[in-house]
Amino acid sequence: MVRKLVGAAFLGIGFWAWSEKGVLSDFSKVTSLQGFDPVWVVLVVGAVTFILGFAGCIGALRENLCLLKFFSMAVGFIFLLELTAGVLVFVFQDWLRNQIHDFFLTNLKGYRDDIDLQNMIDALQKGNQCCGALDPSDWDLNQYFNCSTLNGSRERCGVPFSCCVRDPAQSSVVNTQCGYDVRSKKESTWHQQIHTKGCIAALEGLIPGNIYVIAGIFIAISLLQIFGIFLAKNLMSDIEYVRAQ
Repeated sequence: MVRKLVGAAFLGIGFWAWSEKGVLSDFSKVTSLQGFDPVWVVLVVGAVTFILGFAGCIGALRENLCLLKFFSMAVGFIFLLELTAGVLVFVFQDWLRNQIHDFFLTNLKGYRDDIDLQNMIDALQKGNQCCGALDPSDWDLNQYFNCSTLNGSRERCGVPFSCCVRDPAQSSVVNTQCGYDVRSKKESTWHQQIHTKGCIAALEGLIPGNIYVIAGIFIAISLLQIFGIFLAKNLMSDIEYVRAQ
C-alpha cells in the first residue's frame, strides 16, 4: 500500500511539473528541450513504484498468483539490473566518465530552456563547489553565456550564479549577477569570484570519501528487494498449498 501511495505521489508531482511547463498541452515540448528533463526520472520512478505496489498489494489481498509472480520477477529483474550496473561502472570507468562528460555538456546547452534542468545544474554546482564539466570555459557552449561577439545577452562571457564563491560576510540574499563578465577577465583571476574546478572532478573526489555510505545504501536497498521477493515467494507457496488441499 505504501509503495502504491509513493508511486502515485511521484506520478502526481511529475505531471504537475509538466503542466507548469505547458508540456501537457503541447507534447512537442518534450522533444524540443536540448538537455535532459529531470521530470522523466520522477515519472519513471513513480510509474515503476506504483506498478510494483499495485501488483504486490492486490496480489496479496486477492491471493492472485499471477500478480505475485509478476511482482517477484520484476523486483528480481531490477535487482539484477542494479548488480549489472554496479559491475559495469567498476569495469568501464573511463567510458562512464566520458559519457558523464558528454551528458553534462549537452545539458549545459539547455540550461536556460528548462527551469527543472536549471535547478538541477545549480544544485550540483553549488553543492559540490564546481563550475562546468571540466572547467568554467564549458559554459561557452551555452548560447547565453558564450563569449562570442554575436552574443547580445547580458550574461555574455559569464557563468551562472551557482558557480560563484560565496562570501560568508554576505547576507542570505543570493546575488544572481555575481557571475557576470567573469570569463572576460584574465583566467588567473577567476578563482577570486568563481569555483574553477569542474564538476566531474568534484564528483570523482566525492565518491571515495563516501564509499561506505554509498555501499550501505546499496546493501539496504538490495536487502529490501530480497526480502520482498522472499515474502512473495513464501505467500505463493502458502496459496498453492491451500489450493492443493
